[in-house]
Amino acid sequence: MSTVLTVDLDVIASNLARVREAVAPAEPMLVVKNNAYGHGLVPVVRRAASEGVRWFGAFDVRTGHAVRAELGDDARIFVWMTASRAEADQSVRDRLDIGVGDTAVLEDVAQAARALGSRARIHLKIDTGLHRNGVRLEEWPEFVARAAQLADEGVVEVVGVWSHIAEASDDEDDAARRVFDEAVSAAETAGLAPEYRHLAASAASFARPEFRYDLVRVGAFAYGIRSAGGSTEDELGVRLAARLDTEVTGVDARGVTIGVGALDGLPSTLGGRVDVGTPSGPRTLESVGDESRVSGWASASVGDVVTLFGGAENEKSPTDLAEAIGSVGEEILVRLSPLIPRRYEGVER
Repeated sequence: MSTVLTVDLDVIASNLARVREAVAPAEPMLVVKNNAYGHGLVPVVRRAASEGVRWFGAFDVRTGHAVRAELGDDARIFVWMTASRAEADQSVRDRLDIGVGDTAVLEDVAQAARALGSRARIHLKIDTGLHRNGVRLEEWPEFVARAAQLADEGVVEVVGVWSHIAEASDDEDDAARRVFDEAVSAAETAGLAPEYRHLAASAASFARPEFRYDLVRVGAFAYGIRSAGGSTEDELGVRLAARLDTEVTGVDARGVTIGVGALDGLPSTLGGRVDVGTPSGPRTLESVGDESRVSGWASASVGDVVTLFGGAENEKSPTDLAEAIGSVGEEILVRLSPLIPRRYEGVER
């Protein structure tokens, strides 16, 4: 075995059902960026589609292309970013829903649609204060007026308005929502009729009904990854879908060495900060590097299984590890090397 990430597709299906229940009547968009948060893109999207998920958030064009190739024409695939005219061309060819957060991208997409004799589906992004990208409110009227011209020309269809929020405080998020509502109203005044409004990601979509609108972009919670400092998995009604196991590779007077380390994407800063699961109960992960060490136990033998996260109820979640180093649970998963084998449990439909 050495090291393996085991992904339970039945758990992901159960989490998706919980997401659907929690965010109704909004429609969930399953975010599958970073190789489905490290879980493996193709098995995840295949199972999600079989569970009735219609929208997928791919972030980048390359991922969007892969999802389209796997799922065919029925899926709606939203991409956050098109970084070049070539990516705009690819997005239009693949019939992706394209996030457009500045005038240059809007023109690139329009030119791509003209060249291909097609009509691009676009979602206009307002900057609600996070400054990740998006059009500032003072520039928004001119931006939506230009989008309306291109829609009249028939090269784009404005199907959505969207943005991100910081989820740092209720007051900041409420201020962002007011900006968002103002932007939607201005788009409608310009003659646009966006069918989809989407602002919330996992945490806000569960906690605050007023942020759900028509679509919610749910990533971490669909994989059972709770927010750092937030509600527990039990409180959310989701379960962790992944388990990271490795093997004891050596036993000596100083303790135990294990077969996963910094070269596999495990943060070196975890050393001395967290416990891991062993056949004899929790032991301290003493160091992470080219050689990672765990405090020893009397019966330790080469080949014994050590669980870094997941598994039995008393084991750590990725968020537990992340909180020990001031990070977030999804970072622990997306950092894992793609060379670590992924093994799937449950039905891959």
